[in-house]
Amino acid sequence: MGVGASTTIGVAGCLGGTRGSGGNNSSGGGSAANGSSGNSSTSSGSQQAASGPLTADGSSTVYPITSNGASVWNSNPPADDKEYWGPSQYGFQTNKRMADFFAGIYGFEASGGSQPPFSVNVGLSHSGTGIEKLMNEQVDIGDSSAPVKEELPERKGYENFTDHVVGVDGQPVVVSKAIYDAGVTKLTGEQLKAIYKGEITNWKNVDGYSGPSKEIQVICRAEGSGTDTAFRANLFGSPDAPIKCDSRIGQNQQVRTTVQQSDNAIAYMALAFVGGQAPAVALELDGTTYKLGKNLGAKDYPLSRDLHCYTWKGTSKKEAAFINMLLTEYGQTNFVEANDYFKLPPDRRTEQRSKLPEPDQQIDYGASGNSSSGNSSS
Repeated sequence: MGVGASTTIGVAGCLGGTRGSGGNNSSGGGSAANGSSGNSSTSSGSQQAASGPLTADGSSTVYPITSNGASVWNSNPPADDKEYWGPSQYGFQTNKRMADFFAGIYGFEASGGSQPPFSVNVGLSHSGTGIEKLMNEQVDIGDSSAPVKEELPERKGYENFTDHVVGVDGQPVVVSKAIYDAGVTKLTGEQLKAIYKGEITNWKNVDGYSGPSKEIQVICRAEGSGTDTAFRANLFGSPDAPIKCDSRIGQNQQVRTTVQQSDNAIAYMALAFVGGQAPAVALELDGTTYKLGKNLGAKDYPLSRDLHCYTWKGTSKKEAAFINMLLTEYGQTNFVEANDYFKLPPDRRTEQRSKLPEPDQQIDYGASGNSSSGNSSS
């Protein structure tokens, strides 16, 4: 149930759980009363709770946020558990358990014990898969690290998607530790483009490198991954820009392992997976040098990207309860910032909360600096 980038991926009770019969119906993770349309009212919390677990799948970048959030949600810690809940720390005046509190805002009834009003199951794939499962109504939430318009550029309309931004990733570029130790601690945007175009193929042709002649092993994320889509869109100006890859790898976890086990690799990945034997290099982009731990990921960082939890044909109250939790100071601190991503500022949280259905119960979001009601702005 640990939270943070070092948490082992695949906590019991958090994986899998697609609904099979699809949609926000009574057999799946949505509201039994809502059908597939989210923003209408439902009959009662107890009826919603009977409709089964909330399900999510998709981006390995967003996965640490939603999976860690689901792990703690499913354990439903009590109010006196200051490590995993402790509501007073975040401005909430309640004695309720964590999931009971956030689900209760939308009318779901507590079980009276540690079992949450409904469980949350999060699968791991990549953005394209998550979006596809969402459209096929196999899951309630599609995790994506790129906008759906970039994931599905050929689609004629996007009105059925509701975009809930839950955090920001300062997408870094990493190299094998042997390359970093040999002097490649910084790359310019032009050098990075040349490497991914196949114009620079040996580390000896990169400024700062002091080691022996060594070919560059160029690692890319799988096509359809939001990390790949965002990288090409941000660096080359188009999500479909051609790049030269020695290998394409499905998930951030696998990219990190490949870089760690290599002595000549370069890769792009999510910020949550950087460190150790996969150090991030500084990047000089548009005249500014961005360094990890300083300004890499700042608002003007050219490779930063929003992290999305998409819903389909509106947002049900079940979906809203979990997403709202992620948008509070509690969720942002424990599941976004703890995974080395960047929290949304209060005004963006208010903007994102305005996309959720009106809650049954108004609350004061306290330490988050947000307004005290669901669809109002501060």
